[in-house]
Amino acid sequence: QVQLQESSPGLVKPSQTLSLTCTVSGGSITTSYYAWNWIRQPPGKGLEWLGAIRYDGRTYYTPSLKSRTSIPRDTSKNQYSLQLSSVTPEEAAVYYCARDVPGWTTEYDSWGQGTQVTVSS
Repeated sequence: QVQLQESSPGLVKPSQTLSLTCTVSGGSITTSYYAWNWIRQPPGKGLEWLGAIRYDGRTYYTPSLKSRTSIPRDTSKNQYSLQLSSVTPEEAAVYYCARDVPGWTTEYDSWGQGTQVTVSS
């Protein structure tokens, strides 16, 4: 079965760039027709989809964050990352990586355990 695991520094200073990496095992990030997502959940709030990279390398971002979001991948390491610039304290949250099949699955079929990101000086 596919497994996803997030890694991050845990603490980011305001105005700096948040960088997270999701390592995938048990399946390739280039396998048709999966999409690999980033999702976050601030304290007391719902899940917010941030963006995704498809099996073919095409990327998608939530419009409100598109200007400061990047989701690169390293196929040789079977990893994909989230880079979110100019972070604010309000963006402290648990960040997740997750897999789905756009247009086919109605839920994410695999999740990482989540990683707590604190934004503080």
